[in-house]
Amino acid sequence: MATKNSSVTEFVLAGLTNQPGLQIPLFFLFLCFYVVTVVGNLGLITLIGLNSHLHTPMYFFLFNLSLIDLCYSTTITPKMLMSFVSKKNIILHTGCMTQLFFFCFFVVSERFILSAVAYDRYVAICKPLLYTVTMSPQVCFLLLLGVYVMGFSGAMAHTGSILSLNFCADNLVNHFMCDILPLLELSCNSTYVNELVVFIVAAIGIGMPVVTIFISYDLILSSILHIRSTEGRSKAFSTCSSLIIMVSLFFGSGAFMYLKPPSILPLDQGKITSLFYTTVVPMLNPLIYSLRNKDVKVALRKTLRSKRFS
Repeated sequence: MATKNSSVTEFVLAGLTNQPGLQIPLFFLFLCFYVVTVVGNLGLITLIGLNSHLHTPMYFFLFNLSLIDLCYSTTITPKMLMSFVSKKNIILHTGCMTQLFFFCFFVVSERFILSAVAYDRYVAICKPLLYTVTMSPQVCFLLLLGVYVMGFSGAMAHTGSILSLNFCADNLVNHFMCDILPLLELSCNSTYVNELVVFIVAAIGIGMPVVTIFISYDLILSSILHIRSTEGRSKAFSTCSSLIIMVSLFFGSGAFMYLKPPSILPLDQGKITSLFYTTVVPMLNPLIYSLRNKDVKVALRKTLRSKRFS
């Protein structure tokens, strides 16, 4: 069902590429990515849930990060896979707006959950004696509530902005999902205000977490340099380097996509950029946190051992 100010009842998603020879190889490539994403994030969620020694503030946030990544990928990837095997990938107007809402909700939530993880690491490394008090269950719950409130607010702002547009005859979305910028291109009326909303909401949604993360890691790195124990310094560097890698990839691609005038980056190139934060990051997050994390490796061995002897 379309909104009252739109004559378009459905959209056609152009997909990632229109080259026939690439459709099937790309289908299996991204299907493998999706399977790894689902198995990796579900695995991390299960490990954290089953192992009591992982019931700490950091893993509380990583549990929610994996949950967000799982939902995030499921919102985007199945519809993208359909574009590789169907001649015309149609999505209803309401389905498009629903996908846009949940895409925005999960991507904004992920930005703020990463800043919560950075703050948790700052307290753990720089103020270890106050860690239990500072990161109490009540504080963790309030931080998580703030994450999802910001996600919901960002999603409502973006989706409301797109719903105010008037879509006429052209319904071909030059993307593999219902994203903000491709939908703005289809509008019959002026999109100046909508582009301003996108820039302001994206600036807040990217700027606030980035400032929090950079301040936290700056203080962490300063503190690490004063750690005398080589083992302690190595462990701190290992934990932080994993987070810094994912933060750089996630925020860098997001800022490159949204914090610039639409004319600078053609949408065909923008689709490639979008793959980093819609497909690659949700897949890599659990792999990095499991392969580079001693606690997760111990929990995995313990869980597998208990299943073997049960």
